[in-house]
Amino acid sequence: MYARRKGCPLEEVTVNLRHSKIHATDCAKCETREGKLDRIERDIHFAGSLTNEQRFKLLEIANKCPVHRTLTLKIDIKRRAF
Repeated sequence: MYARRKGCPLEEVTVNLRHSKIHATDCAKCETREGKLDRIERDIHFAGSLTNEQRFKLLEIANKCPVHRTLTLKIDIKRRAF
């Protein structure tokens, strides 16, 4: 949507995700040091004759996606049963 609006020559976007569990002690940037954590690795490939600036901006927009933001922030789940 962003690329269309800005007239970027984006032809295709491919996103690959890999999910794994890692030990918290193996995560240098994580606050938690105990147990296991979920790790999601994301690779994004932009096809088209884009400039480096356009690629950077598209990646910046991808990082603002509601799903990306939800997964990278702390989540508070309130459970109810009926």
